[in-house]
Amino acid sequence: MKFLGKPRSQPAAFLPLCWLFLRILKPGHSHLYNNRYAGDKVIRLIPKTEEETYALKKIHHQFKVDLWQPSSISYVTEGTVTDVHISQNASRALLAFLQEANIQYKILIEDLQKVLEYGNSLPTQRNRRSLSEYNYEVYHSLEEIQSWMHHLNKTHSGLIHMFSIGRSYEGRSLFILKLGRKSQAYKRAVWMDCGIHAREWIGPAFCQWFVREALLTYRSDAAMRKMLKHLYFYIMPVFNVDGYHFSWTHDRFWRKTRSRNSRFHCRGVDANRNWKVKWCDEGASMHPCEDTYCGPFPESEPEVKAVANFLRKHRKHIRAYLSFHAYAQMLLYPYSYKYATIPNFNCVESAAYKAVKALGSVYGVRYRYGPASRTLYVSSGSSMDWAYKNGIPYAFAFELRDTGHFGFLLPEMLIRPTCTETMLAVKNITMHLLKKCP
Repeated sequence: MKFLGKPRSQPAAFLPLCWLFLRILKPGHSHLYNNRYAGDKVIRLIPKTEEETYALKKIHHQFKVDLWQPSSISYVTEGTVTDVHISQNASRALLAFLQEANIQYKILIEDLQKVLEYGNSLPTQRNRRSLSEYNYEVYHSLEEIQSWMHHLNKTHSGLIHMFSIGRSYEGRSLFILKLGRKSQAYKRAVWMDCGIHAREWIGPAFCQWFVREALLTYRSDAAMRKMLKHLYFYIMPVFNVDGYHFSWTHDRFWRKTRSRNSRFHCRGVDANRNWKVKWCDEGASMHPCEDTYCGPFPESEPEVKAVANFLRKHRKHIRAYLSFHAYAQMLLYPYSYKYATIPNFNCVESAAYKAVKALGSVYGVRYRYGPASRTLYVSSGSSMDWAYKNGIPYAFAFELRDTGHFGFLLPEMLIRPTCTETMLAVKNITMHLLKKCP
């Protein structure tokens, strides 16, 4: 079992920010992304009035900011927590504009390049690690994750079966791990995907962590043993393989897929707005250059089509759909596209409540939970709504840590606590599945 890796000592869940930055300081390696984020800032704004909301929307177009939260400028209204990433060149003008307009703001990240360099280990250190000592407490490239999957498929064939459900736009394999005790009996299943949005690296880290925990603890942990005996888990560590690869090589904050558009130079589609459920309605954009672009038609993205086909084919026995995103610290369930209440609300609400309670029991991290439309915002064409509409009764989307201190740049030292608490939530939902719903 050496391959599963040795856990390091446990970092505290919450540390004063200055202390956190000291902990993650390492000798610089400014070649990362060719220093392209040097001096870039992440700024938080919360518009208090209609005028400020209007000013913020104007800023978005004028300064070409990269919106971190919410995912589309159309979501910004009075009181909306809005995090924007702005280049060094534009930041002076933006800050002057905010001061002039008397709009309050807070600088969350002073220099994005520095946080990028110091929050993660050097790629050179990463490559020297042999597969047998795989480290679950660093972020891994797509190649490393796929090698890890191949390795587990060879070394744990009693519990793991790896297969491909198709190819991405750029021709990469879409690999799935099927995890569970092989048995002749009919078994229900849980689907888990991570990394629909490329820049949300904590997602793929959690999918790998889940597999590690399952393999390490199924002999010693009764709940895990029960889960693997009675259920199969279909785990897709990286859904958006092309986008994830691109976020490692070119643009750390890339979100979409990498498909080309014949009429626009902008590439990619939001893989979480491309599903055939109220497609391209509220909360999705028809413009190819927007981060929430819904695509030319539903399931236009080969990645989305492959997963949708797989789920359609297995919908009779897949009972739960779990998708992992970042950041916001939320556990969401349908609907996303409207404010209506789902028919099995009591079952799903009870599972969410217990999961969030379990999650908070380790480090006291608070998660909000509820229907996505009310808890986060209205969005159409999402995978969670599609799964629910296609007969999967438990459909959830996690928004993992944090709430904006690091945003998409959650340091590697926080992978362990984040995965540890999320694991409890997932086990809770799974155990809820195995019981008759109250």
